[in-house]
Amino acid sequence: MGFDMDALSPEKVCFIVMKAREFDVKEDAVEEDLGSSDIDDDFRSVLSDYPDDPVHEELQTFIDGMNEDEQAELIALTWLGRGDYLIVEWAQAIADAQNRRSVPSSEYLLGIPLLPDFLEEGLAAMGQSCVPYEFDHL
Repeated sequence: MGFDMDALSPEKVCFIVMKAREFDVKEDAVEEDLGSSDIDDDFRSVLSDYPDDPVHEELQTFIDGMNEDEQAELIALTWLGRGDYLIVEWAQAIADAQNRRSVPSSEYLLGIPLLPDFLEEGLAAMGQSCVPYEFDHL
């Protein structure tokens, strides 16, 4: 059809959405003494966003492990959901994503605020949803 994702599965997109939402709920790392106990500090660190955050690393590894066509469609889907392209411009969005090479795709995507929202909006424009791919392990 031309408006379908040929390389990228909706399940992969939804996994990224789920993990990106998990990462987004974390608070910025704060290195000040709040007068809390060591136990409280350990629990606070679970919600903090550190440079070596395992969720961020998992997302980066997952996106880096995708082939170039999947990465291009993921970027194009983000742009579609953000409103940069219309659904009728899907082929052009993919072509532009394939030509975008300023930084690695994972770095580019993970630096976009509201990434999970844009991906879900892009899926919706494609007539897809993450509802069938809800992951029970979180």
